[in-house]
Amino acid sequence: MDELRGNRQAWEIASEKYEREYDWVSGLAEGTYPLFPAEVSLLRPLLADGPRVVHLQSGWGLDDIALVRAGASSVVSVDFSTKAAETSHRRAAALGVPCRYVAGALPGAPLRDGCADLVYTGKGGLIWMPDIDAWARDIARLLRPGGHFFIFDGHPAFALWSWDTDEARIRPDRSYFARSYVNDSFPANGAVEFQWTLGQLVTAVVEAGMRIVHLSEHPEPFWKMDNVESAAFDGRLPNTYALLAQA
Repeated sequence: MDELRGNRQAWEIASEKYEREYDWVSGLAEGTYPLFPAEVSLLRPLLADGPRVVHLQSGWGLDDIALVRAGASSVVSVDFSTKAAETSHRRAAALGVPCRYVAGALPGAPLRDGCADLVYTGKGGLIWMPDIDAWARDIARLLRPGGHFFIFDGHPAFALWSWDTDEARIRPDRSYFARSYVNDSFPANGAVEFQWTLGQLVTAVVEAGMRIVHLSEHPEPFWKMDNVESAAFDGRLPNTYALLAQA
């Protein structure tokens, strides 16, 4: 698909930015780069058992290090970008944390069935999936029986909000029910992002054979481009969600 080839190119360009910022990102990793409170409350009891974690769409790899520090025995991460995987592997090796990185497109993670106690993803991950049903089935395949799937990601409505600072507005060029839209901000400027509703997400997870344990919506965004303080972030609108499911 042309849009997937374009997305890979856009993400490789974005990953080159993270490579240039290697020292700065490594400084974050060496500190106490945190998981969000909504993640910690749900993951704490799971990480206490020292699970083997698979992180899909790991980006610059900081969450992998945070997961290990929170109790994961190991993390195997898969990312679309070869550059991101290489850079994250170099950082994890320098810090001596048990994280391994694999470059690969999803769904179809190049990992064996039942290899994970916990599959973790989110923070901008789901918008790159052109087939949410195949994606959910692939996650179920990776989980051992009784294993857990966790996602903390941008709320499907997040893409609709303008970043105006005076008042929250809905962008006239976006639809909650559209199949996709073109990203107009860095780091993935020009890439095609796929729009999945919360209902589609839950249905895909359930039909893949997993049981929903928890679903919550939160007003805080997981990122703010250029640290903008949009009126959409003032606590009245959903900007993130957390979902925990069990195989």
